[in-house]
Amino acid sequence: MRAVVFTEPGPASVLEIVDRDLPPAGPGEVRVRIVLSAVNPTDTGTRSGRGVPDGIAPPRVPNQDGAGVVDAVGDGVTGLEPGDHVWVWDAAYGRADGTAQEYVVLPRRQVVQMNKEVPFAVGAAVGIPALTAHRCLTVAADGPSRLAPDALEGRTVLVAGGAGAVGNAAIQLAKWAGATVLTTVSSKEKADLATAAGADAVINYRHEDVVARVRELSKTGPQIIVEVDVDNLRQDLTLVAPGGNIAIYVGGEVSIPAFQAAFKNVSLDFVLTYTTADEEKDGAVAAVAEAVDSGAFRVGEEAGLPILRFPLERVAAAHEAVERNVVGKVVIEVQQP
Repeated sequence: MRAVVFTEPGPASVLEIVDRDLPPAGPGEVRVRIVLSAVNPTDTGTRSGRGVPDGIAPPRVPNQDGAGVVDAVGDGVTGLEPGDHVWVWDAAYGRADGTAQEYVVLPRRQVVQMNKEVPFAVGAAVGIPALTAHRCLTVAADGPSRLAPDALEGRTVLVAGGAGAVGNAAIQLAKWAGATVLTTVSSKEKADLATAAGADAVINYRHEDVVARVRELSKTGPQIIVEVDVDNLRQDLTLVAPGGNIAIYVGGEVSIPAFQAAFKNVSLDFVLTYTTADEEKDGAVAAVAEAVDSGAFRVGEEAGLPILRFPLERVAAAHEAVERNVVGKVVIEVQQP
């Protein structure tokens, strides 16, 4: 089989395609024939040596997320059989083998069945973005701990960066759960995408006063803020409802105006999907799977998330596109469905 590997950290040019033996599915494992492999910022970070540390040294196959077809199951595996359509998560975290290869073997827990009418692009696009968004939307102490229809009924959610992959997922999942969703973007193009994702109101922060606009739209302020930029924290504390939650899923240095946060009894949480507790991760996977199978999670420009496709031979270009912060979801076409 063909596999993309890097033997040392570096720029996208360190990626190369090699031939490997087909790996067997051991006890409790599933072998998946990968159709689409998705590229996330953490994938390019791992390849460059700046990613989330997990103790695994090269040679490595990159990319955490992907979608494909079950090819074989090991002893003890239940609930899946060859031919099932699936999406996978965290394939390359703490492991040397990600999804940028024709076949990958994973523990049963990391392989999620999806309805056969669901496009593979949807399955490839969930993973890190949707699981991150789910955790951001459920991390508050007053719950819910798992999203479902009406789980956020009556709540207002503010999503910073609604045209990004996590922002798009947060909008779609929050709307599926019954929330009123506001979002901020930096251009008309991104505003159109956030609207397509389902946001109730879109604020262009380059041309509008975000604080004034949110106050027009919400009497109390948002109960949940999903934040992509730590520099927005002071603004978030001004906007968030008393007792609300701000979930931050990016790195950076933070200076917290503690009295302002305490006065509102606001909670701040920092989210990294890789290291969430098993119970939290399993709940997120189950909720996202339900949203996917119900048609509540969509991809494509008409859903606010353009799909940018690269053949396997152009894997380096796919990684470079993510590093340029291209708008949309980058996927690698590994094999035909």
